[in-house]
Amino acid sequence: MRRVWRVGVGCVLAGVCASSASAQTTLTWSQVRDRFEATNPTLLAGRIGLEEAKAAEVTAFLRPNPQWGVTLDQVGTTEEGNPFSASTLTASVSYLHEREHKRELRRDSAVGATTIAASTQADLERNLLFALRTSFVQVLQARAFLALAQENLRSYDDVLGLSRDRFQAGDIAQIDLDRLQLQRVSYESDVQTALVNLRTAKIQLLRLLNDPSTPVEQFDVDGPFDFAAPARSLADLRQAALERRPDLRAALDAVAKAETDHRLAIANGSADPTVTVDAGFPSISQVWQSYQPPLHQYVGVGVTLPLRIFDKNQGEKRRTELDVTRNAKLADAARLQVFGDVDTAYAAVTSAVALLQPYRAAYLEQAARVHETVTFSYQRGGASLLDFLQAEQEYRAVRLGYVNLVAAYLNAAAQLNLAVGEEVVP
Repeated sequence: MRRVWRVGVGCVLAGVCASSASAQTTLTWSQVRDRFEATNPTLLAGRIGLEEAKAAEVTAFLRPNPQWGVTLDQVGTTEEGNPFSASTLTASVSYLHEREHKRELRRDSAVGATTIAASTQADLERNLLFALRTSFVQVLQARAFLALAQENLRSYDDVLGLSRDRFQAGDIAQIDLDRLQLQRVSYESDVQTALVNLRTAKIQLLRLLNDPSTPVEQFDVDGPFDFAAPARSLADLRQAALERRPDLRAALDAVAKAETDHRLAIANGSADPTVTVDAGFPSISQVWQSYQPPLHQYVGVGVTLPLRIFDKNQGEKRRTELDVTRNAKLADAARLQVFGDVDTAYAAVTSAVALLQPYRAAYLEQAARVHETVTFSYQRGGASLLDFLQAEQEYRAVRLGYVNLVAAYLNAAAQLNLAVGEEVVP
């Protein structure tokens, strides 16, 4: 019995017991993450949105196009009866000159929008990786449950076989054998439930990998199903989160963009002159038949400046000024959220480790020793059936609790990685 328990716990700790003999594709966490980053449609759509934001930078920095016009003036009936005898052909080119660095500020605003989009994309990837890691842990947990359930069933079948021999020898009554056989149903149920949970977890993971074509039986993952105390202090993790959290970067980038937009609103309040250069060509028309103009050709220059008697940009100036303050408050709230997330996740990890350490140090060995002793005593008539069934139940509960705690630790570690913004617990 001791040998069987060690094999089963080894499978649970390492997480490497095969769930199906037909599995052909076994991926580690790094391989799952790489495939996810290359195939997940939500992540790919976000990257396209980032490229769209970069394209908007080009549009924002475009110069105004010059305006070109042609005018045929003085068209009308003269004494000669020709409507074009006094006409003059004039061509003009005008250009709007933007003052106060409006074009550069528009570009800076677009760059700020791209920076926010990049941080938002990184935050999307952070949250999707957390969902992926959770699904990965669910597969490991379901596989550990399956290994545990299968080992419990095999161990119980050994006891049941010996009990049949004892019944044949007259050591136990028929009612005791019947109760033992009925108890086997719960072990069979555990195996079937573990198989369904493992299949469901694999389906969820394949969905995140955008891989509906791979059969569940030919897909598997491999990774450590174990725990370890955090290697970094809470203060260190807090500082890392302030530097790495993309949602906090997006909030700070929003403040910088709001300041740029406010400067742009002030710049848009300035008047932009339009410079015009025109040229007339009386000599190419019939105007010479009516009168002799002083110039055969001429060139003129004009400047048009709007009179800003009413400043229609006052509202935008005020709005952007308030937007700077609003985004600064949102950045403060994001910073507080970062601290809260890190503190909560760190507490969950340390609590799980504190619960798991006694299991590794004593509880698993004690449960196995009690189970082995009671089983040995029952097989030789020294313990009652009730004592044996109670020991079986306690043994299963301890090992099941250990698997649940390891899974809770791995999920808490994934939550800590999410809170910090990088993999601080591999």
